[in-house]
Amino acid sequence: MKELLDFFGLDIHFPITDPTWIFFLVLVIILFAPIILERLRIPHIIGMILAGVVIGEHGFNILARDSSFELFGKVGLYYIMFLAGLEMNMEDFKSIRAKAMVLGLLAFIFPLGIGFWTNIHILDYGVVTSVLLASMYASHTLIAYPIVIRYGINRQRAVGIAVGGTAVTDTLTLLVLAVIGGLYKGESSDMFWVWLVLKVIILGSVIMYTFPPIARWFFRRYSDNVVQYIFVMAMVFLGAGLMEVVGMEGILGAFLAGLVLNRLIPHVSPLMNHLEFVGNALFIPYFLIGVGMLINVNVLFGHIDSIKVAGVMIVVALVGKWIASWLTQKIYRMRAVERELMFGLSNAQAAATLAAVLVGYDIILPSGERLLNEDVLNGTILLILVTCIVSSFITEHAAKRIATSDDIGVNEEKEQEKERFLVPIANPETLEGLMSLALVLRDEKINDNLVALSVINDSNDSVKQEMRSKRNLEKAAQIAASTNVQLKTVSRFDLNITTGILHTAKEYEATGIIVGLHYKASIVDSFFGNLTENLLKNTYLQVMVVRFLMPVNTLRRIIVAVPPKAEFEHGFTKWITYMCRLSSQLGCRVQFYASSRTLGYISGFIQKKYKDTRAVYSELEEWDDLLLLTGQVNYDHLLVIVSARRGSISYDSSFEKLPMQVSKYFNNNSIMLLYPEQKGDPNESLSFSDPRGWAETQYYDKVGNWIYKWFKKNS
Repeated sequence: MKELLDFFGLDIHFPITDPTWIFFLVLVIILFAPIILERLRIPHIIGMILAGVVIGEHGFNILARDSSFELFGKVGLYYIMFLAGLEMNMEDFKSIRAKAMVLGLLAFIFPLGIGFWTNIHILDYGVVTSVLLASMYASHTLIAYPIVIRYGINRQRAVGIAVGGTAVTDTLTLLVLAVIGGLYKGESSDMFWVWLVLKVIILGSVIMYTFPPIARWFFRRYSDNVVQYIFVMAMVFLGAGLMEVVGMEGILGAFLAGLVLNRLIPHVSPLMNHLEFVGNALFIPYFLIGVGMLINVNVLFGHIDSIKVAGVMIVVALVGKWIASWLTQKIYRMRAVERELMFGLSNAQAAATLAAVLVGYDIILPSGERLLNEDVLNGTILLILVTCIVSSFITEHAAKRIATSDDIGVNEEKEQEKERFLVPIANPETLEGLMSLALVLRDEKINDNLVALSVINDSNDSVKQEMRSKRNLEKAAQIAASTNVQLKTVSRFDLNITTGILHTAKEYEATGIIVGLHYKASIVDSFFGNLTENLLKNTYLQVMVVRFLMPVNTLRRIIVAVPPKAEFEHGFTKWITYMCRLSSQLGCRVQFYASSRTLGYISGFIQKKYKDTRAVYSELEEWDDLLLLTGQVNYDHLLVIVSARRGSISYDSSFEKLPMQVSKYFNNNSIMLLYPEQKGDPNESLSFSDPRGWAETQYYDKVGNWIYKWFKKNS
């Protein structure tokens, strides 16, 4: 390399120390490594690690592993753990937490047990050294997690189990590391490990119970995306720093921060997109390159002891993790591809392994020897390289198989059910709330299901209206683009705004309309306003009339008031689906108030289709007076009132008092007035050959009522 540069007359000294060129080379690697290795069908992560090997001091010595790699590498490590907690579907995790605990314990016990025996009998190490070295086999880092994000399967059951198991395994490993480290730091009192566990429990409780209210308050007060991003990162490093203060590794604090902020950062939101983008574009690749720079390929030549130690470490780590994944799959009767995915995610050694070996390497025994010698250090580097490669290949293969099989189901679902929301926008103050709702309600598996519309009155001041319309549509497009969601923007001239909305809905085959609640300008003005009233009269599509008094992601509960006979409407299951989807995205509970018969249908459908939804069912017989709900709806709740159009089966004369009751009782609450989809066309007579519309058989009559009675008896 030096001779080549001299040939071209370039006076460059290695390793490069100029910050500009260091950052340039890193960006070049991040840019071209995935492009080159994609053609070779090699996972991107391996490319980053191998690039680190090549440019590091054990390769061509182009770059030194300076403080920038330590800083950005640590940020990248925290980012991986934070995104793992943030991406976890908490509703699904509640149903798989037992499985995650089992996988975590098995992934800790088997590598630890097998490793301890091999360290004693094959490598001839002492007891303390054997325990610390065996704990390194048990730990693992979610190096391959970006792969499952790229394939869009991060909410799969197997991924949730692997992520939850990582938290369990690494926590136990770090406890072992802290206890052994304490033995040689004058902290080996009988109560040391008890105090350590207590400190971790207390600090974990502080993070879980103080971070959410602080974050909720901040998100309600500040809506700027940059400010929110900086705040979230500060919370992540605060959690990591607090864990380090009590003697644990910061990765545990970063993971906990991701878990507790999970419900406040919807999966489809600008903030989530910014967090993933920055991490995957810069910090995580920086960390992977830094890991590669630690690897010394020279240990393959002439260092027999290092190769022997590395061989034992690699075999024990892989076998122990495979046994844990295999047993978990057999215990819970999971698919083979799910076992493969769990094994792929749980066998990469990096973060906690590096922490353990460096702690052990720095401990000097009374005899003058190191607790973990250079053979173990070099063997650990090979262990990291091999397990990262194995983890990446296996995860890539399993993720591709799962994503391919899921795509088949997605295509079938697209053929069976179309979905497209039309969002008419006119008021810039309500635009963000309407778009946020549409983004969390939409089906993530469908690309082109959002249309933003601005109708311009064909009048004298149409030029000003056109400029205002253009600004509104641009802002809506920016919000959608920040979440990587495709948005179709439509601007049209029409003498009547309602007609413009209806024509656009037909042209783009919209299945639902989301509009803002009308602002009463005078006493004689109606509650809904002429536009919404005309819209409800002239379409049988589902219409949601909403008013948000706080950001959508800070809502803590959804209260749904359902009228009697709502189960007979054609769009009954559609709006229940949206409520379950909203509950899942916001990570909050949804509580239904309805008659006992209607609750039976609701609970029956949810148990069949969305059984992981956190749903609560309460009887509400006196529908004509919503005053009964005032004690149940708090300022941070969303009240959803399912209404009906005049002439429909579930319509009741008490609906005439609905505007007055909403204005009187819920003027200080976020609210949604939902009008379900009906069959037919407004210009045609309704046909109710099946009065329930959605129930093709008698299934829900029996099962729905039975489930509701069971819920009522056991609640």
